[in-house]
Amino acid sequence: MDQSAKVLGVGDAVPDFDITTYDPTTKGFGTFDLAAQKAAGKWSILFFYPADFTFV
Repeated sequence: MDQSAKVLGVGDAVPDFDITTYDPTTKGFGTFDLAAQKAAGKWSILFFYPADFTFV
């Protein structure tokens, strides 16, 4: 994963990325690829929270 970060503002496009995910329903790991989601015409909601047990 690229460690460089770019500050995004309101209305900016999110750069393509892929991350390793965990699905508790299947108890297995997978991958989320934003470019593949866009190509498939699917919508994505990106939500970030800094850490568990912090106020959101």
